[in-house]
Amino acid sequence: MAGLLVVISGPSGAGKGTVVKALPESYALSISMTTRSPRPGETHGKEYFFATKDEFAKMQAEDGFLESAEYVGNFYGTPRKYVEEQIAAGKIVLLEIEVVGALQVKEKLPEAVLVFIVPPTLAELERRLVGRQTEDAAVVESRLRKAVEELGLVSTYDYLVVNDNIPDAVEKIKTIVLAEQLKPSRSKAVVDGFVN
Repeated sequence: MAGLLVVISGPSGAGKGTVVKALPESYALSISMTTRSPRPGETHGKEYFFATKDEFAKMQAEDGFLESAEYVGNFYGTPRKYVEEQIAAGKIVLLEIEVVGALQVKEKLPEAVLVFIVPPTLAELERRLVGRQTEDAAVVESRLRKAVEELGLVSTYDYLVVNDNIPDAVEKIKTIVLAEQLKPSRSKAVVDGFVN
């Protein structure tokens, strides 16, 4: 089967991280590059590719990222070469990223499949955010406003998955992956073999 990049986005509290962790281990999780220092237990090439700011800037100048952003004084990006090598090897590559980054990826790699994960309702999203008990009411309210803003961009995605429970959301994403792999446009070599 053909390799594929699946970009997963959704508002904070939608459960995208939990869904990604529950997907088959045969799927390859994209590894980001960062200029921040490794935390205890983190290994170069496993959690992140660690780089200096100069190395990162050089890659940016050479169009070496599918997307990149600055966060709290450090830079983060998805290395284009790594993702393309995984796809060429026939792997399903997962990239869990926010909406702005996902749209950057789609611009550079139009064949990427964008999946937006949402909870069943805004009330459920609020319940999940409050249930975390990790943020105060002002932060929860800010995240809800951001979620509504992100939902305004959902039409730029290829698929929408409602995460009312993890196993169902996982099955929906596996179905999307299979359907995308079976598209004739992704199996050009097979189709050409019959035509020629």
